[in-house]
Amino acid sequence: MANMAQAIRMALAYGEKHLGVTDVFGEDVGPPLGGVFTATQGLRTSWNSPLDERGIIGMAYGIAVAGGKPVAEIQFCDYIFNTIDLLKLVGNAHWGSAGKFNLPLVVMTPVGAGIHGSIYHSHSFDSIMTHIPGWKVVMPCTPIDAYGLMIAALKDTNPVMFMKPKALLRTKGDERIPGEPEDEKVLKDMIDAPLGDRSNWKPRWPELTDYTVPIGKAKIVREGTHVTCVTYGRHVHWAKAAADTLANEGISVELIDLRTLYPYDFDAIKTSVRKTRRVVFLNEDTAVTNFGEHLLRRTTEELFYELDAPPRLLSGKNVPGVGLAPVLEDASVPQIADIEKMLRETATVPA
Repeated sequence: MANMAQAIRMALAYGEKHLGVTDVFGEDVGPPLGGVFTATQGLRTSWNSPLDERGIIGMAYGIAVAGGKPVAEIQFCDYIFNTIDLLKLVGNAHWGSAGKFNLPLVVMTPVGAGIHGSIYHSHSFDSIMTHIPGWKVVMPCTPIDAYGLMIAALKDTNPVMFMKPKALLRTKGDERIPGEPEDEKVLKDMIDAPLGDRSNWKPRWPELTDYTVPIGKAKIVREGTHVTCVTYGRHVHWAKAAADTLANEGISVELIDLRTLYPYDFDAIKTSVRKTRRVVFLNEDTAVTNFGEHLLRRTTEELFYELDAPPRLLSGKNVPGVGLAPVLEDASVPQIADIEKMLRETATVPA
């Protein structure tokens, strides 16, 4: 099975051939590296930019205004913060023209902890990005969803922020990408660049087909009856592991993978909370003004009389960075034991 980086690469290759992608660019995005996580190896339209995040976003804006369809990468989201004013301008384009002007571009960036990247390569960007109107914001947790969400992003006529969980980019899926060969060694030989000299290497893309995960549609990963857990990115996998443990204790967890942070699927949240009457919102971004706090507030306002326990948020610690040592990283973002504890407590609060 393909890993997430390969899935994104195949979606971009499909976009070059079928969806009019004109440029895939960023720091080390083009040859010979093809991205620090290899998500852009072998792409026909890929090229390397200077080390200049503001220049990358500005260039994407300009290419889209001129009629192109760019995909720009910020190498790590830790370095996207100095582009906020430009992201806001991009988000304003459609609204500011009363819907007459579209801006078809995708920005992708790796997010979150989990790779021992220390204080400069471990940030999250969920809360800040969802606070910039005019953008659609997606974050997959499986290769098949990464492929489908990227295809959806490339089809969109306005800006999409595609956030790639750093810790999952080497993770293989359990569903085959449409067109992916059955033997993963064959796939590797076809699309992974060799070590050493790559000057004459070209990928042999599989016969990839259209597969779209609708933006704005959550996924019920696991059905349950006692408590709902709403999350996204790598914490979907950790919440599932916690739910498996709690099932042995007789606690049934319903697990929702949002997949899209904006526009988010509040109908899925409402349906689940009305069933379980208890909910935990989970992510690894810092605690203060966390995106999960918005979901918690809306849930409280709209479903107050249908709740048997206070909604809760489990998030990263409100610290400036994530430490390099494993013990520091583990203390900075929710771990499986933390998830088990909060779900257990929430599920067992007397009604």
